[in-house]
Amino acid sequence: MSQRLVRRQTQPLPGAASPLLSRLFTGRGIQTSDEIDCSLARLLLPTTMLGLVAAGKLLADCIEQQQRILIVGDFDADGATSSALMVHGLTAMGALHVNYLVPNRFEYGYGLTPEIVQLAAGTGAFQPEAGHQPPQLIITVDNGISSGDGIDLAKSLGIKVLVTDHHLPGDVLPDADVIVNPNQPGCGFPSKNLAGVGVAFYLLTQLRQTLRKRGWFDHADLVAPNLADYLDLVALGTIADVVVLDQNNRILVSEGIRRIRAGRCRPGITGLLEIAGVRQSQLASRDLAFGIGPRLNAAGRLDDMALGIECLLSPSIIDARAKAAHLDNLNKERRVIENEMKTQAQANLKLQHNLTPAGNKTGVCLYDDDWHQGVIGIVASRIKDQLHRPVIAFAPAGDNEMKGSARSIRGLHIRDALAAIDAKNPGLIQKFGGHAMAAGLTIEAGHFEQFARLFDEQASSSLSTEDLEQVLISDGELNDKVTLSLVREVLQAVPWGQGFPEPLFDGEFEILQQRIVGQRHLKLSLLNGDQTFDAIAFNQDRLIDGRNKRMAYRLDINEYRGVESVQLIIECVDVSLDSTRK
Repeated sequence: MSQRLVRRQTQPLPGAASPLLSRLFTGRGIQTSDEIDCSLARLLLPTTMLGLVAAGKLLADCIEQQQRILIVGDFDADGATSSALMVHGLTAMGALHVNYLVPNRFEYGYGLTPEIVQLAAGTGAFQPEAGHQPPQLIITVDNGISSGDGIDLAKSLGIKVLVTDHHLPGDVLPDADVIVNPNQPGCGFPSKNLAGVGVAFYLLTQLRQTLRKRGWFDHADLVAPNLADYLDLVALGTIADVVVLDQNNRILVSEGIRRIRAGRCRPGITGLLEIAGVRQSQLASRDLAFGIGPRLNAAGRLDDMALGIECLLSPSIIDARAKAAHLDNLNKERRVIENEMKTQAQANLKLQHNLTPAGNKTGVCLYDDDWHQGVIGIVASRIKDQLHRPVIAFAPAGDNEMKGSARSIRGLHIRDALAAIDAKNPGLIQKFGGHAMAAGLTIEAGHFEQFARLFDEQASSSLSTEDLEQVLISDGELNDKVTLSLVREVLQAVPWGQGFPEPLFDGEFEILQQRIVGQRHLKLSLLNGDQTFDAIAFNQDRLIDGRNKRMAYRLDINEYRGVESVQLIIECVDVSLDSTRK
């Protein structure tokens, strides 16, 4: 099936490194060269972030008094990098009693739940180990804004709580001692797109400033840490969490990538890059997204994210390689489960909904008794891409509950959609939270059909016919000779990602050769003008009919036995250029 393709509008950009980059930048709304400056000097100052000053004072007090601090993170790559960052940063600033805890998603659910607080405090049904002492301060990273019950319990036990989060808050904020979240009401911080690890980074900058003013570093005979040295973690968490790459996030990621390329990064990141087959010196943002991110996330999806955090905290490359290998094995297991679930999901679509990409459902809900809770988010994303519809995949969660993971398309703010359903149907959704494009929720098992109907109605009322059209946005044809240096210039020019998408080009190609590899990928030899290209179309398990096609593609570098060559990644093997839309 041919897909419609629209080309970006561009104009010259003074100061751009090349005409091609000028075209790519202006096509993404860049108007001045200052907007693509990724130097740390342009990083937003923390002064307008609500709660940051109070958080710095609270943390400084705890360090001066050597109180016990517990980091409670989320079970994804953002949570893992945030946890590792806080452990590294607090320890470097003189905290002697820092620990972390990551909720096992299958036992305790998401966030600072009462069960997690009881586990941390050694109360209730949880038997503490000999010598266990409860924390005096809990710091949430990448969660906490919707953890009112857990925070209330912690405070009743005499434990202070500092919430750092970036998820959208509900109508009522939790009663934490301090909340740092750029998306909370009243926060004037210009960038609302920070990942959890970005918020944690800003907290550490404020803490260092507070401790300096108090003379702590001189008193403790410590050198104040250079927090820029931790930007490898910030870059990884920001890219892996798929937050919008506004200029501030591009700065954080760019500086982190620069340090990783130079070998100035955690051994854990080096170990993960090695096992992913990524050349560290040539790192691009896509390597963090597709090389490290999935391996790190696999721990939280299938086992215990503590494995991922321990890898990021590894003191040596030998230790890091062993932990990276463990994560790689988990990721291979995740892929097997994902493929099985995706096949089941596609069968369910045909059986339950008779749904096609042009079908009659706008919002799609899927469920199977055998689905794995930790993988439903990936399945929802895959089906969303296939249908170009918002999708929620559900899995059983015990106690007559179902966990859902939602993925959306442009035009539907998925967290707001869930909030609208909840407001009209109190009690239907037990809990929910998330962002514009991704969210999570819990419902009773018996309410699936009702929720699925309401979600479809909500999506239908929010999305236009144009929103549901699957249109590819192209940067046009590449008129330059495509060389390794040109590909590297494009891939490494800036961090590409959510809201600042990696370049997509289109062109007319003659198919010289084609074959199926790995049972589900199409390997191609293509001719465009006087250049021949190797190309691959992932998850394309059928040969292409016809000899000449207009294709949409991304640039890539393939390395085989130490030899690098240009490779095209085919996003669509048959596109129709729409000259009527811009």
